[in-house]
Amino acid sequence: MHVYQPVSLPDLLQRDFPPRELLLTPWLPCQGIAMVFAPRGAGKTHFSLGVAYAVACGGIYLTWKAPAPKKVLIIDGEMPGAALQERWASIVQASPIEPPAPDQVRILAADLFRDGLPDLASVEGQKAIEPAIGDADLIVVDNLSTLARSGKENESESWGIMQAWALEMRRKGKTVLFVHHAGKGGEQRGTSKREDVMDSVVKLSLPNDYSPADGARFVVSFTKSRGFSGPAAEAFEASLRDGMWTTRALEDVRTTQILELAAEGLNQRDIAQEVGCSAATVNRVLKRNKGEA
Repeated sequence: MHVYQPVSLPDLLQRDFPPRELLLTPWLPCQGIAMVFAPRGAGKTHFSLGVAYAVACGGIYLTWKAPAPKKVLIIDGEMPGAALQERWASIVQASPIEPPAPDQVRILAADLFRDGLPDLASVEGQKAIEPAIGDADLIVVDNLSTLARSGKENESESWGIMQAWALEMRRKGKTVLFVHHAGKGGEQRGTSKREDVMDSVVKLSLPNDYSPADGARFVVSFTKSRGFSGPAAEAFEASLRDGMWTTRALEDVRTTQILELAAEGLNQRDIAQEVGCSAATVNRVLKRNKGEA
């Protein structure tokens, strides 16, 4: 029988723990667990593949930098093989840096197997994919709905097996990034217990002036940010055009919207309602940018 021996506070304080490193600054740590969630069609897979490629190359994605190249495993339970190929080809073509070494990014996709992938919410399913994990530093699970099929999403007990697996991966020195759907209320779908073990939780939401013609365009915000705060944790808008990502501070986005609506002839009260801010804010922006509206 294993004996669990606690340490004293002085022993804990004197222990030499190595500093925690990051796969992607500031929110994706080595030996961490994170989640990104968004409404259907908002760009979750675009986001997760962008993160994966930056980590594999030691590159940049949106406003974040990967300090060094790390090995990545993508576990995809949803995308058709042809669509996945197209997404990756676009990422590689648009990247300003050389593609990573062949073994830096490996892809385990359900569409490439006759019977798909096993249920990762079962011990048997987790054991089945264990050989594929190998020396991956980052494991991207896209997405929970298709890969963790046992139990009910809104029951915390159903999350227990997946959480145990994620913690095991962390003990083995790996980081897990879960990709998940948002529910009708805009928060992550199902039990909130998922967030308890997370280091970071990234929420992607559609801007209030979003149009399907915009493609991948979303507001990035953190609903959990363990270990970082301040400007690094502030929300911003990201959009994908012709394979290239751009970002804007939300203040800049709102200013642009107010000026465009004012130029269309809307009064300040209607602008405030359309943008989702106070009339006083609209008035302040218009005064500050007098002559541009």
